[in-house]
Amino acid sequence: MRIGKISENEKKVRFNVEIYCTNCNKKVPGGLLTGEKYYGTESFKKELELFKKTYLCGICRDKKRTSK
Repeated sequence: MRIGKISENEKKVRFNVEIYCTNCNKKVPGGLLTGEKYYGTESFKKELELFKKTYLCGICRDKKRTSK
């Protein structure tokens, strides 16, 4: 999954972070991908923390979408 900014022709950084669904607390498999320049910056860290606090797994996201 991509997060943050990736410029054209920029090297990509793949990293693993433990992410859990905020609704069912299920661990989400897979890693994240971002641009080399963006990785490790303050805005990247803020975006990652917000992502971890608001992430819904596919099942919970579908339930939320279809309930409306």
